[in-house]
Amino acid sequence: MSSHRLSKRARCIAWATTGAAVVAGAGIAAQTSAAAPSLPAQKTYTGRAFDTCTAPSLAAMKAWKTGFYGAAAVYIGGKNRGCAQPNLTAPWVKSVNTAGWRLIPLYVGAQPPCQTSRNPERFTADTAASVGASNARDAAAKASALGMKAGSPIYLNMESYDITNKPCNDATLTYVRSFTKTLRAKAYRAGYYGFASSSAKAIATATDRTDLPGILWYALWNKRNTTTADWPWDPDLYANHSRAHQYMVNSKETRGGHTITVDRNAWDAPVAIIG
Repeated sequence: MSSHRLSKRARCIAWATTGAAVVAGAGIAAQTSAAAPSLPAQKTYTGRAFDTCTAPSLAAMKAWKTGFYGAAAVYIGGKNRGCAQPNLTAPWVKSVNTAGWRLIPLYVGAQPPCQTSRNPERFTADTAASVGASNARDAAAKASALGMKAGSPIYLNMESYDITNKPCNDATLTYVRSFTKTLRAKAYRAGYYGFASSSAKAIATATDRTDLPGILWYALWNKRNTTTADWPWDPDLYANHSRAHQYMVNSKETRGGHTITVDRNAWDAPVAIIG
């Protein structure tokens, strides 16, 4: 994610351009998505979540189950995924879920042609639709192999890019729409991670809402644990348990003798259905 995928210089730029405090309570609720009524009922988690580049060991996850965090994001795939995942297996997912954790699947798909970061996979205006569909099929297969059932969300990780570059932004929206449509056809919910100043803004402010992700996870590093008080866009947008906010990055924390550097998130959105 931001702390794991961007260079130090790029992160400083992103920090400068991002933006803003209600502490979310913990809880699990089953909800039906209005955006995709044919999908199984979703599982919604409300509370703090963390993301870190490599999924921690099972021992670390058990030690960290102190009540401060209730959910953890894991990078399930994508050619641009930045870290190896030796712990991320179907048995690990099952054990972590049994221990009480809620999991948030992240997929680091192809990135825009105008993005300055170095990425193994990019799309172009000509390939955006086909690459989006291919990425979505791979994401669904990866989630299924880990025991994340139909109805689970998969969050597409889109890093910062110049959304004022119209050809690039148009290609990105084409890619995202193709990813979303294909993922839904596979019976998975489409979520999206991006920056409040750029990649998330492109989704939130798009005039044509066709086939856009139904869940928006925005990076705004203001250290405010909220998905409402600092929401930068239309207050009715993504209002039905469909928001998450990455509000703090590179937080080195020790719990139960295990130290992990994490990003903190305020969460009020779907999590994986494990089975």
